[in-house]
Amino acid sequence: MKKISIAFYAFFLLNTLQAQTVTGFVFEDLNQNGKKERREPGIPGVAVSNGEMVVLTDDAGKYELPVSEDDVIFVIKPSEFDVPVDDNNLPQFFYIHKPQGSPVSYQFKGVSPTGSLPKSVDFGLFPGVKQSKFSALIFGDPQPYNMDQLDYFDKGVVSEVEGIEGIDFGISLGDIVGDDPDLFKPYAKVIGKIGVPWYSVMGNHDMNFDAQEDRLSDESFTANFGPATYAFNHGEAHFIVLENILYPDPRDGQGYWGGFRPDQLKFIENDLKTVSNDKLIVLFMHIPLFEEGDSFRDADREKLLELLSDFPNTVSLSAHTHYMKQTFFGKEDGYMQEKPHHHFNIGTPSGDWYSGEMDEELAVPTSTMRDGSPNGYVFMDFDGVSYVARYKPARRSADYQIEIFTPKAIKQGARTSAGFYANFFTGTKNDDVKFRINDGEWKKMNNIEDYDPSYLVEMFRWDTSETPLEGRRPSNPVRTDHLWRTAIPAGLPVGEHTLEVMAEDMYGNTHYASKKFRVVD
Repeated sequence: MKKISIAFYAFFLLNTLQAQTVTGFVFEDLNQNGKKERREPGIPGVAVSNGEMVVLTDDAGKYELPVSEDDVIFVIKPSEFDVPVDDNNLPQFFYIHKPQGSPVSYQFKGVSPTGSLPKSVDFGLFPGVKQSKFSALIFGDPQPYNMDQLDYFDKGVVSEVEGIEGIDFGISLGDIVGDDPDLFKPYAKVIGKIGVPWYSVMGNHDMNFDAQEDRLSDESFTANFGPATYAFNHGEAHFIVLENILYPDPRDGQGYWGGFRPDQLKFIENDLKTVSNDKLIVLFMHIPLFEEGDSFRDADREKLLELLSDFPNTVSLSAHTHYMKQTFFGKEDGYMQEKPHHHFNIGTPSGDWYSGEMDEELAVPTSTMRDGSPNGYVFMDFDGVSYVARYKPARRSADYQIEIFTPKAIKQGARTSAGFYANFFTGTKNDDVKFRINDGEWKKMNNIEDYDPSYLVEMFRWDTSETPLEGRRPSNPVRTDHLWRTAIPAGLPVGEHTLEVMAEDMYGNTHYASKKFRVVD
């Protein structure tokens, strides 16, 4: 009997410890001092989460959640409120509860011990204005591996959006740094110059590689940016930020795999229960949902699309690949709406990992991506549940959306296998792309999947130069599906000609580009 009693007591004690709860208030922080005062009202109906469960505050703004010894509690910002930011404009919407801190054996510092759970974990929000029209600024991988590359990021990208107006918030879609979490703090100082609240996604180069299990791979990220999976509302949109790297890879314990843990999928499910299905759902993640080899666990993508199927207006954005690609998931993929789910794998500020020749004016690499797209970033303009994504090449005009390739000189009357090519950077396979010569008739170009010839020419300059070029050789190319081609028309007269290309994007916007070429005798 004594042994049974001891075992029962141990079981009871263990479950008592595991059943610890956190309580607190979500309130209007009228004086913005971060403390709830008697005259500051609680906000009812606000979602709060421990990373898996999601609850709504009661009429007094109070919530209660189970909490473990390794949790981050966070508020899911309502559209009509703002969250405080720190000196670098990083949103402060969370409380880290790790009484013992992160594993001390890690190479890079994680969370310091947070001690006992406070009696009340409160979240103060600032009254804001709900606007159905707004814009967001989105970076793919900044990914500096050292301070020199962080300087390239600063001078080549951040400097042209520093102090930008008309942007409500920004976000970086992972690979914030390159395998060195010690760069998180200097990165934050650079990103803070932009002057808007800036959210963060964790990438595979932001992890603690010492972790023996996936849930502990984000310790340094969490210490600097908060939870790796979370959500917030803005305008008529609900934004879900997802850490989608399984590390170590559950198949063999080596490397990583795209996908979600069960607790993350449960968070998405619980979170979406608090969102009306007339909202636009926007997902931010690092690894794209489409397959590159076997890059993403199929069951997790299918489950995600199933969870989204109650919402007719959805879009997701990723980075990771350092090339651009538009993908659409329909009923055959598990998204059960008439309009397919749009997934945009965007370009990166780091381009092709800061490769290529140096820009003489700014002393930064050209960084053209492997699909021939220039390095850059995305503006997303929201209007209710509608959106338009605009790609902005870094250090180039916003009108630069198409790169044309033509032979420099074409022999008159000779048969040739050469062609005219147009790389429409944000194009989809179904976009209408046309060409004309010397103000002639517009004719259709054919979509193909191939290497961008302009990128090949640039890359092979490094291999054919008699002397080494300054900078780093660009990576080998990848085939892209936003490339169009047409044969060179026969019978062109000798002389200089102008090739024009016109492309209409998925939003109905028309883009133009032109290039000169010569026909010789």
